[in-house]
Amino acid sequence: MPSCVVDLYPLEREEEEENESEMGRKKGVVFDEGAPDDFDPENPYKDPVAMLEMREHIVREKWIQIETAKILRERLKWCYRVEGINHHQNCRHLVQQYLDSTRGIGWGKDHRPLSLHGPKVEAEAEAE
Repeated sequence: MPSCVVDLYPLEREEEEENESEMGRKKGVVFDEGAPDDFDPENPYKDPVAMLEMREHIVREKWIQIETAKILRERLKWCYRVEGINHHQNCRHLVQQYLDSTRGIGWGKDHRPLSLHGPKVEAEAEAE
């Protein structure tokens, strides 16, 4: 019997090794879908394809904001249950994040002034 083993499929092994190195945890999520470059807000009906792409982009961003608020709400519920009587001090940061995330999201708030549904001026001043 020969003592050496011959690899009959060397190319497949190289592809598997490359795929294994790519399958690690990523640092962050990067989406290539942004607002269309050729959309003109002054004349939105000039390019109907760009208008529809912009509409889809706006809807996608709103859904992301809504789902982010839902995730924060679930974390806040969990924090209230775990912390018990001390939830006022220990969950304060989650409350602030949740309240900030719920301002200005949802449907039908696009034409209201930002003072009614936008982020608070205090929150912007603290962030700076």
